[in-house]
Amino acid sequence: MDYLYYVFVVLGFLAVVLFLEGMYLMWNAYRGPEKTRIAKRLQAISAGTSSSQSSSLAKQRLLAKAPAMQSFLLQIPRIHLLDRMLIQSGLNLSVAGFIALTLVMAACGALLGMLLGLAFFVFIVMAIVAALVPYIYIKSAISKRMIAIETQLPDALDLMGRAMKAGHAFPSALQMVGSEMPDPIASEFRLVFDEINYGISTQEALTNLTVRVPSTDVSYFVIAALIQRETGGNLAELLGNISQLIRERLKLLGTVRVLSAEGRLSAWILTLLPFALGLAIQIVNPKFLSVLWTDPIGLKMVGFAVVLMVIGIFVMSRIIKIRV
Repeated sequence: MDYLYYVFVVLGFLAVVLFLEGMYLMWNAYRGPEKTRIAKRLQAISAGTSSSQSSSLAKQRLLAKAPAMQSFLLQIPRIHLLDRMLIQSGLNLSVAGFIALTLVMAACGALLGMLLGLAFFVFIVMAIVAALVPYIYIKSAISKRMIAIETQLPDALDLMGRAMKAGHAFPSALQMVGSEMPDPIASEFRLVFDEINYGISTQEALTNLTVRVPSTDVSYFVIAALIQRETGGNLAELLGNISQLIRERLKLLGTVRVLSAEGRLSAWILTLLPFALGLAIQIVNPKFLSVLWTDPIGLKMVGFAVVLMVIGIFVMSRIIKIRV
């Protein structure tokens, strides 16, 4: 009797262990790091300009996980532009996830306006502003990623130049950048190497790089590489010259950013101060600003003030934005 008890205990223990292992293997097959890495590469390829059937299929699979939502999104015109924008941001967010986040933020903005007792027009405006928050965050992530890639690009070009001087071919130099440089530039160059390795032409793979990374410096590199393939010449020396040119441009851009830092800070303060002050007054004394929503003249004043603020924000943005 005692032996049977111990046998059942051991068998139960083995059953639990095998069950946990099976659950882990199933999770690893659908949500594991290898699956995630492959999905990211397929999604990145879907953002390129290739018109091949495989790229189209990858794009369709990754717009949404649910088949019904996927079919609905594919019917929206130019939805691939939103997918491309999400790829450029480097965030692990699908088109369906972005749309869902936008709707949730809009609902939160409208709910906040209702809880504060604001007028219908005001909480509609708050819902629209809240819905724009994910888009603004995505654009900010794209800007930061482009700055990081532009900063890493000179070192990547130097590495490619040294590799080609040592006798490596152009695709091998791309692979070295993808394996030895840090992200985000490593993932982009690794993707270019994968596309070339899987049969896509070098011209198309480099063109896809300019689509995923809309940077002037990257365009310089791609144009130089494509022209060199047509006309011949010393590509290693050309990459070194482009690297030096990009470094000088980044140095000048850094100087300009330092000199314009005070103007940017003033622009942010002047832009956010009226909204922050109005929200604080509405929370402390709701009746103080209620005349702006209940009186027709107040609504006209609010509309006129919003128009003037939009014009002022546009003018300040043009003043502090200096292209180098």
